[in-house]
Amino acid sequence: VQALLEQHLDITRVATLAPGSTLDDSEWARLIDGAPAQVRELLETEGYFDPTVILVRSVGNVGERHVRLELQPGPRTRVAKVTIEVEGALADAADGGQAHAREALADLRHHWALPAGQAFRNPDWNAAKSAALARLRAAGYAGASWKATAAEVDTAAHTVQLVLVADSGPLFRFGEIVVDGLVVHDTRTVENLAGFAAGAPLTESALLDYQERLQQAGLFDSAAVTLEPDTARADHARVLVHVKEAPLQVYTFGIGVSANTGPRASLEHAYRRVFGYALSASNTFSLAQKKQTWAGEISTHPGEDFYRDLIGGTVDREEGSEDIVLSQQLRLGRSMDTQQLERLYYLQAERSARTTTTHDSVHTNTIAYSINHHNVWRRLDSVVLPTEGYSLSLQASLGHAHGSAGDTGPFSRLYGRFTGYLPIGRAWYGSARLELGQVVKRDAVAVPDSQLFRAGGDDSVRGYSYRSLTPTVNGAESGGTSLLTASVELARPISASMPSVWGAVFVDAGRAANGFSGFNPAIGSGVGVRWRSPVGPLKLDLAYGQETQQVRVHFSVGIAY
Repeated sequence: VQALLEQHLDITRVATLAPGSTLDDSEWARLIDGAPAQVRELLETEGYFDPTVILVRSVGNVGERHVRLELQPGPRTRVAKVTIEVEGALADAADGGQAHAREALADLRHHWALPAGQAFRNPDWNAAKSAALARLRAAGYAGASWKATAAEVDTAAHTVQLVLVADSGPLFRFGEIVVDGLVVHDTRTVENLAGFAAGAPLTESALLDYQERLQQAGLFDSAAVTLEPDTARADHARVLVHVKEAPLQVYTFGIGVSANTGPRASLEHAYRRVFGYALSASNTFSLAQKKQTWAGEISTHPGEDFYRDLIGGTVDREEGSEDIVLSQQLRLGRSMDTQQLERLYYLQAERSARTTTTHDSVHTNTIAYSINHHNVWRRLDSVVLPTEGYSLSLQASLGHAHGSAGDTGPFSRLYGRFTGYLPIGRAWYGSARLELGQVVKRDAVAVPDSQLFRAGGDDSVRGYSYRSLTPTVNGAESGGTSLLTASVELARPISASMPSVWGAVFVDAGRAANGFSGFNPAIGSGVGVRWRSPVGPLKLDLAYGQETQQVRVHFSVGIAY
């Protein structure tokens, strides 16, 4: 209160005039006489409606004027009751039982920012009204306004009753999309990503989701979605979309190093409109010390249900500590990718050639055909830098395999990965991961190594080398039919001056095996540093493997879903 008066009270500001500035007696008298009323006006903005103001005047020996203001603010006024009423289309629809209207009205009242029991301040009152109006407009009533608002103060009881009446205006419904900025891509592609049908309410969340899908489509450098707020055509409103197309072809070169596979170089080519058709193509070549990969895919641009049809393939050569596996895969399927959900189902043919590098070299070939379904659900505060929420990945496949190392027969593969994030207190952040997999088959049936499981390394069990926690068959490491890993991590910023640099402690456990009978997980623990960069967390870990009694350095970037 004192700072408020010192800043805004006229008599206080006059007292700070530059030396030599003078006011005559009548002007001084006017300022002094008006001070108590001005004090009360200022205090009312902070919720004090019954103050006691005492003003004492005196003159010094050399004619200096002295004014002493004594103040007892009294009890602060608090909100006793809030009444929010709505007129217009929202009220009519809610009375008619329409679910969207009832939800919007309930949401407006539930999220009112100045509820009963809270201290009343004029800035808070204005902010609450603005926030409520913004919420109403976000629900699809873009022309909403306040018809009347009142704060009825009972100075004796030190309470205030708030009464608000909103005019919702019409509910804006989807009519058409107007696209600006297209050069080579089809308008149909932009329209397919809208996600709402004719007549659907144009809420703020619906428009933001549409904008996000455009940005994630891989076709545009930027996208902006706005609503044309013309109340005359609210029942068939226009959605304005402005896009900036990404370059048709992009080549990306990279060099790096991985704790799992060693130094690497990569080349990626993206072609966003193949030979003038609504098709996207990508090819990635990666050459690392222990892993060489080619991955390619051609897919349609998103359809009305956000799905893309795709055909793709991979060739992957990977060196383990005791074997080399060459895999070739060809797949045909459909995919859908949104902020909260990824879905992929496909038919796949694959061949796996495995050569052991032990004293007695063994070479085996396996071929399999399978139908696969993958889902990823995300409920995260941030996909790139999550601190709260969870992600869940589930995979299922059913196939038939035959090869030189076993019998011909059917198999199925099940895999799940859950990762949770939780803030703890004001500065600590926890994360946990549980990973579980199982291949179901007869013991004599051979399946490709890519269908089996291995553990160890980054995003698995730290403290052990990449893919080293796996069963040994005939003296050589081999993929397992069962997988179980888990991890718990606790992190916090190292200092207030570097909030994006975190320190962490963690414990990992698990392995791949041929069955869970007698399962004995390997334990790894350690400490690490996290830099929360704009492209995801950069992690540097120092981990101790309990089985090997060795310390390993692990380095990775990003989040594994």
